[in-house]
Amino acid sequence: MAKTVMTVDDSASVRQMVVFTLSQGGYEVIEAVDGRDGLTKLRGAKCDMIVTDLNMPVMDGIGMIREVRKDPTHRNVPIVMLTTESQEGRKQEGKTAGATGWIVKPFKPEQLLAVVKRVIG
Repeated sequence: MAKTVMTVDDSASVRQMVVFTLSQGGYEVIEAVDGRDGLTKLRGAKCDMIVTDLNMPVMDGIGMIREVRKDPTHRNVPIVMLTTESQEGRKQEGKTAGATGWIVKPFKPEQLLAVVKRVIG
């Protein structure tokens, strides 16, 4: 059975590229447009990993990570930030919130696939 990855990004073009890349790698993908949408779609869903942007309207990636980490059902799901932010302070903020890893945009599809494979197989 294919593993499922949720991609959370307010940019339709980034979501499209993530979906295409992960689908080619054999993963099922759930799309969300911001942190709040991601949390809503996570309820009742089986999700093996989350790839989220940092800067989004409604609820940003850090806020979403904090909420996911409070939920016993998804508390241990690996979460990778996929963002244009590369400052150490922002990375530390993500790590403190519960992020598992960090990929800086623009990303290479093979880089994203390699991270996903390493984290969830």
